[in-house]
This record gives sequence, C-alpha cells and structure tokens, in this order.
Amino acid sequence: MHIIYHVAAHDGGYAYRLDHVWSETFADHAGALAAARRVARRQQLGGQDTRITYQTSDGHWHDELSSGGDRPEADVVDG
Repeated sequence: MHIIYHVAAHDGGYAYRLDHVWSETFADHAGALAAARRVARRQQLGGQDTRITYQTSDGHWHDELSSGGDRPEADVVDG
C-alpha cells in the first residue's frame, strides 16, 4: 500500500491531508510540511504483531492476527 500526504493552504493557514481528511491548521507552510514529514515517517514504523477482533456491518465478529510489519509506504507532496 502507498499513501500520500498533501501539504496546501487550508482554513487560513497551512495543513496536510490524507485523501479528504485534513490535519490541524498550522500558521505557516514550513510547520505544516515538517508535521507531514513526521507523520509520514511514523506511518512507516513497524510494531509488534497483535491479535485484533472486530465486528463487520453484517454483525459478524472476526478475530485475526495483524502483522506489525504490514506498514504502508508514505510520501509527502508539497503543493
């Protein structure tokens, strides 16, 4: 999986977004760009394998092992 954070003017300042979800607003472009780069780096950090349990919309429960190494590639696009 590959995800891209976009940095742009937003809500009277600058922010980064993933798909259609915006971050908090930063006073300047440099602050938003630095934050987006930090988030992209953290997104790629692996963790420990863990067992997860979740319910789907049809009411069925599922139990599975989620790999801590299953992380997306993340990039930042400025503009």
